[in-house]
Amino acid sequence: MANSYVPTIELNDGHHIPQLGFGVFLVDPEQTERIVSDALEAGYRHIDTAAIYGNEEGVGRAIAKSGIPRDELFVTTKLWNDAQGTQSAFDAIDSSLEKLGLDNVDLYLIHWPTPERDLYAETWRALEQIKADGKARSIGVSNFLKSHLERIMAESDTVPAVDQIELHPALQSRELTSFARSVGTQIEAWGPLGQGKYPLFEEQSVVSAAEAHGKSPAQVVIRWHLQHGNIVFPKSNRAERMAENFDVLDFTLTESEMAGIDALERDGRVGTHPNEFN
Repeated sequence: MANSYVPTIELNDGHHIPQLGFGVFLVDPEQTERIVSDALEAGYRHIDTAAIYGNEEGVGRAIAKSGIPRDELFVTTKLWNDAQGTQSAFDAIDSSLEKLGLDNVDLYLIHWPTPERDLYAETWRALEQIKADGKARSIGVSNFLKSHLERIMAESDTVPAVDQIELHPALQSRELTSFARSVGTQIEAWGPLGQGKYPLFEEQSVVSAAEAHGKSPAQVVIRWHLQHGNIVFPKSNRAERMAENFDVLDFTLTESEMAGIDALERDGRVGTHPNEFN
C-alpha cells in the first residue's frame, strides 16, 4: 500500500487497515470532492464516510480523479438507521456503492444499534451476506456497546472487525475498548479531538507534550490515539490542517506523557449515548 509509513492494523479477517485516515462527517457535499482530493494529496489513503453524510458521491469523484490505484485506498461507509433490516441493508450497500462509483468498500459498518428498533442483529446477519457477496471486504459496527456486541456475536458467526465509537482523552470508554479488543474487534475513534467541547488543547499535559516535541496540541492528541492502538481519522476542511494532522508519525510520546493525557478521562461524552439514539 502507498504511504507504507502509515502504520496499519490487522483486522480479525486478515485484512489490514491504515491506522490514520480522513473523515468527512459534516463535510458539505458541494465541497467534498475538493476536500477529499486535498486529503489524498496530503497522503491520506483511508477515507471514512457514511450514507447519512450525503457526500458519498463527492468521495467517489475525488477517488476517481485521483488516479490512485484502488488497492492503495481504504474506503469505509456506513448503513444508516432507516436501512436496518435484511433487504433494506442489501439495497443500502448497492446505493452506497453506486454513489461511490466502486465495486466494493473495504469496510461497511452499521452506524448505530438503535436498540428500540431491535433490528441490529438481523442487520448484522445481512452484513455477513454482503461480505460473502464481495461488496464489503470487512464488516463492523459503530457506536455499539458491550451488550450490543455480545448479542450480535451470539446470534451470528462473525465478530465485528471494528467498533467505531466516540473516543478522545475526555471519554476513553476503557471497559468497552478492553472488551472489544479481547474478542478481536479493533477500535476506531470518532470525534478524536473532543469536537471542541472540552479544552483538551489547553490541558497542561497536552501543552507540555506539544512543547517538548515541537508539535501542536492536536498532533499530540492524534499521536496519543495511535500509541493506544486506536484507528483515527481527524477531519478538516483546510489543506494545511490536513497536512498537520497527518504529520504525526515522526515522534513518540513518552510513558509519562501518555499517562498525563490518560488522566484527562472525565466521562465526557459529546454525542448521544448509544442506548438513547433510536
